[in-house]
Amino acid sequence: MNCTNQGGRLGHRLAVSILAGSILGAISGSALAAKPVTDADIMNDAATTSDVLTYGLGTEGRRHSPLAHINADNVGDLVPAWAFSFGGEKQRGQESQPLIHDGKMFVTGSYSRLWAIDVRSGEELWQYEHRLPDGILPCCDVVNRGAALYDNLVLFGTLDAQLVALDQDTGKVVWKEKIDDFKGGYSFTSAPLIVKGLVITGVSGGEFGIVGRVEARDAKTGKVVWIRPTVEGHMGYLNGKENGITGGAPNKTWPGDLWKTGGAATWAGGTYDPDTNLIFYGTGNPAPWNAHLRPGDNLYSTSTVAINPDTGKIVWHYQFTPNDGWDYDGVNETVAFDLEQGGSTVKAAGHADRNGFFYVMNRENGKLMNAFPFVDQIDWAKGVDLKTGRPIETGMRPGNPAEATDGKKGSQVFVAPSFLGGKNWMPMAYSPDTKLFYVPANEWGMDIWNEPIAYKRGAAYLGAGFTIKPLNKDYIGVLRAYDPATGKRVWEYKNKAPLWGGVLTTSGNLVFTGTPEGYLKAFDAKTGEELWKFQTGSGVVGCPVTWDMDGEQYVAVTSGWGGAVPLWGGDVAKSVKYLNQGGSVWVFKLPGKRMAAN
Repeated sequence: MNCTNQGGRLGHRLAVSILAGSILGAISGSALAAKPVTDADIMNDAATTSDVLTYGLGTEGRRHSPLAHINADNVGDLVPAWAFSFGGEKQRGQESQPLIHDGKMFVTGSYSRLWAIDVRSGEELWQYEHRLPDGILPCCDVVNRGAALYDNLVLFGTLDAQLVALDQDTGKVVWKEKIDDFKGGYSFTSAPLIVKGLVITGVSGGEFGIVGRVEARDAKTGKVVWIRPTVEGHMGYLNGKENGITGGAPNKTWPGDLWKTGGAATWAGGTYDPDTNLIFYGTGNPAPWNAHLRPGDNLYSTSTVAINPDTGKIVWHYQFTPNDGWDYDGVNETVAFDLEQGGSTVKAAGHADRNGFFYVMNRENGKLMNAFPFVDQIDWAKGVDLKTGRPIETGMRPGNPAEATDGKKGSQVFVAPSFLGGKNWMPMAYSPDTKLFYVPANEWGMDIWNEPIAYKRGAAYLGAGFTIKPLNKDYIGVLRAYDPATGKRVWEYKNKAPLWGGVLTTSGNLVFTGTPEGYLKAFDAKTGEELWKFQTGSGVVGCPVTWDMDGEQYVAVTSGWGGAVPLWGGDVAKSVKYLNQGGSVWVFKLPGKRMAAN
């Protein structure tokens, strides 16, 4: 059922619901200090339903809730409880995931802003707006994907590469630390990860020749505990002391000095598995894009690195696209799940890569268990060798400019997926109920060619040109359900515009995700049938969450079209230029006992 077609019944419900929320919000406005968020709270986040304390609804990143009050039978009755506008002219892409704790919602927005909102009434409690300097160098829009909670703090990163810790009750700065120099191309857009009292962060800026790394700080003070670079040859540190060179030596898989500006940015954040005591962080493309300048595997770019949170050392790695020549990155989330195989349970991990393949790995040692396409067209490789773990390339690489007659442009090829990926940053979800992954995919390709390039600090460091093109006339985005044990596609939902938002599953047999056309949608988790949709007024490229409060279940999502597609999308960007920007967060519930009581 389309909620927008319910007419007067919706208007009545909305008015009464907002009135009820306002009354309860007024009498529940708290002068009490926030309840501290503990390490135990964070580790239990996936199982507890009254809050959302982590990006991913649990450190493992499964984005699943055991809540079932809203289910496939009644989701068609879902109505807005309240909506909150981010206000002003600072709109752009709103890719954030809200957090819920102690009666407050904490949600970040574009241009490095953060709000605390009364979760019952939708009333603003405080707002923090980071003062951004001139000359910031964000690659792919001025987005922020979320915050982290620890003790009485809410922590988030900024576009000028700082990490800020705010008091949950007042919004006042408790501490602020510089991650790196934004003038060199560094920025920060992902949600921090909390592990054992440490706040874990990465860096953005791979298109500017920065050096990727993962860092851990004391969450209460901001003091650095360890640093682990993700480009081979750079030194790591633990408590201020050298802690081993990544990879053991410089430029083993890099030519010359290119490892010094090697990219491998860790811009999409990480997950943590307490069973193996490992942090899983994805690394981005090697720099520059022109792969002819850097023959070799270029470790540890386009990889998942598994890091010991106590020491910062890399325990294992898996590289998805050696010597990446298409900007396929490897930053997408690695999700911990248990896989039944041969009568035993394997500690597995799932990863849907931008290169178009879905990988199933043993998360204890990184050994590849399975790999299969999750998009229909993959031109650069015909498969993945399950014995070696390496792609079986087709030779479809853009040509070397040095071999061109004019020395300015190498031969052009058309290849799918495009560099925006079979799946980009937008996180998938895994349901332990259906044992399926729900992957927000896109079917598009690109013309790509290489150009000469030299590194200059703070300047774009690509050495490539491109134009992105749709592969089908009727759709680009497609939400797909996959069985990771077999690689079988169970169902799919096609969408005209690219999908660019996260996915949520619940034990109510539901899958939620948004579309650039402005809809938050709910699907039957087993069949893919569309059960409900609501028009939010701008493109939904954020990540939905759910929680229960006062005996009722709620669903929330941010709305605001933007991100990389309108900036980098070529012919695809032209096809969606009619979509409007925005900035808001919407909260939904079922009509029920609260409305009846009022």
